[in-house]
Amino acid sequence: MPRTDSTPKTIVIIANPDAKLRVDGATVASAIGADVSELCGALGDLSAALTPLFGETESRLQARSMAVEGAAPPAEAALERFYEIEVAASDAQAAAERLAALPEIAGAYVQPDAVPAQLIEATLDHPLADGSGPIDEVNVAMPAAEPAPAATPDFVPRQLYRAVAPGGIDVPYAWTKPGGRGAGVGVVDCEGAWRFTHEDLRQNQGGVIGPQTPDLVWRNHGTAVVSVIGGDDNGFGVLGIAPDAIVRGSSIFGTGRLAAALRAAADALNPGDIILIEVQYGHPVRGYTSVEWWPAEYAAIRYAVAKGVIVVEAAGNGGNNLDDPIYDQPLQGFPPDWRNAFRRGARDSGAVLVGAGAPPPGTHGNNHGPDRSRLDFSNYGAAIDVQGWGREVTSAGYGDLQGGGNEDLWYSDVFSGTSSASPIVVGTLACVQGALKAAGRPLLTPATARDIVRTTGSPQQDAPGRPATQRIGNRPNLRQILDRLLASAVGTRALHRYWNAAATDHFYTTNWAELGGGAHGWAYEGVQCHIFPSIVPGSVPLYRYWNAAIADHFYTTNWAELGGGRHGWRFEGIQGYVRPVPTPGAVPLYRYWGNSDHFYTTNWAELGRGRNGYRYEGIQCYVYPTAAVPDAGAPDADGIEDAAPPMEGEIDPADFAAKAGSQAGPGEGEGRLIAFAEKAAVGTGQGPGEESAPATDWTATATVAAADGVTININLGGGRS
Repeated sequence: MPRTDSTPKTIVIIANPDAKLRVDGATVASAIGADVSELCGALGDLSAALTPLFGETESRLQARSMAVEGAAPPAEAALERFYEIEVAASDAQAAAERLAALPEIAGAYVQPDAVPAQLIEATLDHPLADGSGPIDEVNVAMPAAEPAPAATPDFVPRQLYRAVAPGGIDVPYAWTKPGGRGAGVGVVDCEGAWRFTHEDLRQNQGGVIGPQTPDLVWRNHGTAVVSVIGGDDNGFGVLGIAPDAIVRGSSIFGTGRLAAALRAAADALNPGDIILIEVQYGHPVRGYTSVEWWPAEYAAIRYAVAKGVIVVEAAGNGGNNLDDPIYDQPLQGFPPDWRNAFRRGARDSGAVLVGAGAPPPGTHGNNHGPDRSRLDFSNYGAAIDVQGWGREVTSAGYGDLQGGGNEDLWYSDVFSGTSSASPIVVGTLACVQGALKAAGRPLLTPATARDIVRTTGSPQQDAPGRPATQRIGNRPNLRQILDRLLASAVGTRALHRYWNAAATDHFYTTNWAELGGGAHGWAYEGVQCHIFPSIVPGSVPLYRYWNAAIADHFYTTNWAELGGGRHGWRFEGIQGYVRPVPTPGAVPLYRYWGNSDHFYTTNWAELGRGRNGYRYEGIQCYVYPTAAVPDAGAPDADGIEDAAPPMEGEIDPADFAAKAGSQAGPGEGEGRLIAFAEKAAVGTGQGPGEESAPATDWTATATVAAADGVTININLGGGRS
């Protein structure tokens, strides 16, 4: 429905964290007594009521975030800072500018209209990437006039995206695994409306959170989406990829719009469950864009990810390069701490971004280009993790395949866009989570879900004018994913240990190419242990972080400690996979903190219960003292290790050259403050335990008695000077 100047528009308002605003009904105040008279005056002039965007009081939102994150979230993800007002469309931009100028306000911007992948057209509000006219229309099919037959036929043979790879995602293979139909997995689709009375959506459907819009465009769209994921197994119509999953909707048409719908969805799910974002926004220059680029939606996604919920997000249908530097430029009214989420790094939402690829030529008699090539409307870029079919997806809704007067009997052969691609990815992940549950294995986390879809699957292909360098990722392959995750054995990779005397920092990596035998001031100390390079049954991720202020690397299996990064720590990715509990053949990896350095060792004799300024923090995880099977990444007989693929999010080795400053460490709030200048005096250029371990001993293999009677054999490495 087109907007008019009298249609209300929402302004998202982000408070300065120091102002500590509190809203109680019509009263706006500051918890620290700051003067908010200008803000109250502006709201009065606009006849607008300030409302918490995420629906609860500031103190409750803060407590909720603290419980989820395990500590205060980074400022840009603090839900209690977000508010909204509604004003007439004609007044919206001027009102946002006035509010953003107030001292207690960090940012204020006009909320973009939420759009399903209804059509792609160039307008002043939503131009295409190249400024041209319409590329094509998607998801605008009209119901066929002829009435539906007495019995709906079986449309599964038309759902070729379910077929074996590379043409499909190999759903039949997933279904051979216990739980592989998505049993026990919760899914929430965030958009505008659904038809859960549809004849193919009556089993395992959880209903709707919030008020739906009566708009048929949204209802067809939502109906199609949930049918691809969880269409009923009833012998007629379509069949979902994961029909045993519990699928429901969370409407964007309540207070707080999409951001609040995301928070509500996260609170309705458990760790390992899945949220799908089926909404795109119009960037004023580049057109339809992924929603995580906007501050409120980014904060909501971060909240869900911190809860352990996997968020799958449609990349959008603007035909845009998300690596374009224009996305580095904030819109007017964005807060000063805003950064481009598509660059990931320190500001990574944690979502899985989905592009739209072409189906195999000849599908339904049509040809959209080479199989798995980028469709012209799909956004692309380094941040896109995975693709799904963006054309010819058979689903419920719309009525072009089977129509008539009864909407509950409508089906489509042409569901399209990143809107059709994204539920295919969600269905894939639901099958995987169900199989892992049934096998008693650890579930995918948001980080490992992203990792598995990026490192498996059928590769993207070139198309004329749309090379595979315009990244939309691989198409999922359930056979590859499940064989990897449920495999009984996998080779380990050496975890190399380095020491930098100037920075007083220990660094650990499985990638020999990062520092080799030592570079940039780093001395190689040898192989600390062996860990898995990819997910294996019973393993968990070892997350890696870097803090430039205190020149320290940090590794943890506990996502809640730092999540996507906070307190000055930048998330660098998953270093590898380790055992969370004692396992035959594995030994403890002990963790210490001191001298602004996190230190990890399997050798209890190095620091024991703690000494030389280091405090024992416990067993981080369990690792292997030697390679479990021949290690393709270990040094060969000539002593030179084969180069391993870079870790997701890996930093350039040159970044190790300059490190200084001070900052709080993980898990202790602001309690770990030590100046870089003090570190040389404390550490004296030596690593922990070095005073009792002669340099010649570091190249030996020692057998030592560890805690709890564990005997550890470890190569103590070389390279100390």
